[in-house]
Formats: sequence, C-alpha cells, structure tokens
Amino acid sequence: MLPLDPQADVGRRAWVACPNCDDRRDCAACEQGHTCSEHWRYLLSNAGSLLHLQCRSCTHIWTHETRFGTTRTPWERITSGLRRR
Repeated sequence: MLPLDPQADVGRRAWVACPNCDDRRDCAACEQGHTCSEHWRYLLSNAGSLLHLQCRSCTHIWTHETRFGTTRTPWERITSGLRRR
C-alpha cells in the first residue's frame, strides 16, 4: 500500500470511481451519483480536464481525463499528464 501523497489535502476532493478498489459498491449515495461523504478521492493536482487523484481507501494514484470543457487535442491530453523531471 502506498503512503499518502504529500500533496493530498482534504480540502481538494473529487468524486471519481477508483480503478483499483470497489469501495463505492453498495453505497446508495454513490449509486445515485451524489457526492458521498465517505467515497471521495484526494485531488492531488490538475491540468485542465486531466485530474491526478489518490484513493483514500487503497491509496492508489492515477490520472483521470474528465473531458469537461477541454479544447486540447488527444496528444496534448496524453503528454500534459506525463511527469517532468
């Protein structure tokens, strides 16, 4: 299990299903598409519609493309999510 990312802040949250665990299963609020008080994710950072998230249940880290309001090309969406060294 990964440790909690140093960028994790309870004030920056997102309600996106974790691709690693199924902690939202059997939650009435989540099934109805509401913002549940238990099944939120840490929003570590974002680049436009590209979200960098960490699950608070299993600490899995992943990138989620919302495509909300995006004007970037598919290539720009891919390359903007790559970490710079």
